[in-house]
Amino acid sequence: MNLSQALKSPDSLSWSYIFNTLALLGICGSLAEAFYYQIFMNELPCPLCQLQRVGLTMAGIGMMLNMRFGPSAVHYSIILASAIAGGIASARQILLHIQPGDAGYGSELLHFHFYTWGFISFLVISIFCAVMLCIDRDNMTLAFKKTVAGLTTLVMFVFLTLAAANTVSSVMVCKFGSCPDDPTEYLWKF
Repeated sequence: MNLSQALKSPDSLSWSYIFNTLALLGICGSLAEAFYYQIFMNELPCPLCQLQRVGLTMAGIGMMLNMRFGPSAVHYSIILASAIAGGIASARQILLHIQPGDAGYGSELLHFHFYTWGFISFLVISIFCAVMLCIDRDNMTLAFKKTVAGLTTLVMFVFLTLAAANTVSSVMVCKFGSCPDDPTEYLWKF
């Protein structure tokens, strides 16, 4: 099934496909923005920032599994567990910088730091899971052997590329040891 076929079909399986594709696009946008700030603004991710990226990546993997193999409670469990873990990392970072006079860590976007946006994103992902489990409740037992094509393949490719780049980035920032609390340079340089 591709996106154009899903838009023409009114069944809930098609909506599941569309919503998971759009959610994965949102995760790609978040990861791409984080890389933009890392590469062009020279803002290296702290350990908590990296944990939030891992949470986004794992949630994206759950969405990608739903798109490829059909909706499954196991896939939504992966998404939800990832959102909870990422939300905890985001909340921890918010609490570290909630003191009066603390400027926070890193840049702001629309007057919020990225870890605050991360917390909001993980909350939205959790709500997404709750809604999708209601939409997909009748499709959990259906065999889903449809091929993924077109735009969806591109979205999956972009996501996997961002996930791989994030892994390389983490190794470059931390090398193979513990990450510095406030990284100022790459520990592993080519």
